[in-house]
Formats: sequence, structure tokens, C-alpha cells
Amino acid sequence: MKTYLAYSFLLCFSTLQIGAQSQFNKFLNPSDTLNIKRRNGVIITEATAAGFALIGLNTLWYDDYDRSKFHVYNDIDEWLQMDKIGHAFTTYNMGRLGADALNWSGVSKKNQLIYGGTLGFTFMTAVEIFDGLSKEWGFSWSDMAANAAGTGLYIGQELLWEEQRFMLKYSFHTTKYAEQRPSVLGESLIEQVLKDYNGQTYWLSMNLHAFFKESKIPSWLNVAFGYGADGMLTATGAPVDNMFTNQSQIRQYYFSFDVDLTRIETKSSVLKTLFSVFNVIKIPLPTIEFNSNKQVVFHLFYF
Repeated sequence: MKTYLAYSFLLCFSTLQIGAQSQFNKFLNPSDTLNIKRRNGVIITEATAAGFALIGLNTLWYDDYDRSKFHVYNDIDEWLQMDKIGHAFTTYNMGRLGADALNWSGVSKKNQLIYGGTLGFTFMTAVEIFDGLSKEWGFSWSDMAANAAGTGLYIGQELLWEEQRFMLKYSFHTTKYAEQRPSVLGESLIEQVLKDYNGQTYWLSMNLHAFFKESKIPSWLNVAFGYGADGMLTATGAPVDNMFTNQSQIRQYYFSFDVDLTRIETKSSVLKTLFSVFNVIKIPLPTIEFNSNKQVVFHLFYF
């Protein structure tokens, strides 16, 4: 469940990206040339946010568990791989927002990708090292692979197309499972958003117009392919302390439409900034679900 703390940093960083900017469009407009004050402000903000997040993580989370020598733990079979996709989602969007912040500062494209696009991978590597020093968990190579996949998805598209045609997004709905095991799946709504994998769905959202530029398809229209899971009270489905014995874990696959907020035309730099930040969320739209129980379910609006 460790990735929920990284999500918290992603939300914190997104908020800082907005809060550190003035309400005036002139200030929000990306600089055409390197603006050293802006660049330094971005670096200080990111370093401070990451530093406080790691200190808080070490103090409030890992201090509750015994430390150990650095060790590796294979958790690839846990939570039907929902946590792995969560890692990729986090590094992708932290990299995207990090690069956007440096673009606002007038930093070169190359340095945007080197220092901004890798922000998520760098942060999550530090979290993984903490895991390796905790007896409760361990350094996970599958987590690192997921971290690299998310970062690679962002940087690779910028190198190939100079735009994001595929995006990783997130949606959430409450489930009955959190109240059955609140210590792991979350007690409050905020905790459940971050910890209850049963209610999380991760989406690969593809922009249609980017592939069919001569068509009349709206530039903001996407199709989205989602993955989720249900019935999970424990990581592998096995009972814990002779509890949670009646689990029926299933995989869920989704097809839906989506909106790429960053492609909505507007002259307002404030709206552009907000659209960039909130583009991590999948817009609730009609959705078809296919699951491992061989069921097909239609949702009018899926969250």
C-alpha cells in the first residue's frame, strides 16, 4: 500500500504548481527564453516539496515498522498488479507536471525531459530505497520497472511526437471493502481514494485527433482503456490471521470515451494551468466493462 503516499506527493506537487503562480495571465504564460528566477523557483519548490514528503514518509510511516538491512522483495503477485499500474501513473504524471513547470520557466526541451520528465522516477526510487530498509516491505524490482514504464511513456512520446498522444489517468468510486478492512483500505474517504485498490481504475487515454489530424474529430476527444480489480481484502487473496477468507478477486477491463483537457482551446493561461493539473482525472462517461467472470456490464457514467 506504499504507493498511496506517493499519490499524496503528486497531489501536493500539483497544488504547489497552481498556488505558486499568480492569477495574472502574463505571469502564467510560459517564458520564451530561460527565466532564471522562475527556474530557481521551480527547483526550490520541487526540492522542498519532495524533501518534506520524504521526511514525513520516513517519520510518520516507516518509523512504525522495524528497520532492516537493505533487501529485495518480490511483490509482483499482489493486489492483481493494481499497485504496479499506480506506480506508472504516478511517475508519468509527476514527470509531465515537472516538465510543464520547467517549460513555464523557459528551460530548453532537452532539460525539461532530463530534469522534469524524470522527477517521478527519482522520487519513487527514493521511496523504494526506504522500502528496502524496512522489514515490513523490501526493494521491489517490479515497482522499479513500473516506475520506469511511466517515465518512459512520457519522455518517449515527447521524443517521438513532441506531444502526449497517450495519457495515464485515474478514476475512483467507493466500495464496500474499505469498511471491512479500514486499517489497510482506508478509514476516511481521502484515505480510500489513495489506498482502496478496489475502487481505483487506471486508464490509458488515447487522443484520436493526434492520429487523424485531417479528420473532423474534435481535438479534445479521446478513447480510454481502463483496468481495475474487485474483491480484494488482502494482497494475494489469502486469509490474514484466519480472517478475510471469503474473497473473490476479479480483474476488470473498461472501454470508454474521455476528454483531453489540455487540448481544449482557450486563451486563458489560468485555465490552461488548471486543465494541465486536472488532466490526471478520467472524465466520467458511458463505459463498457469486461471482467474475468466473463461478464459484460454497461455503466452510464463510470467513476
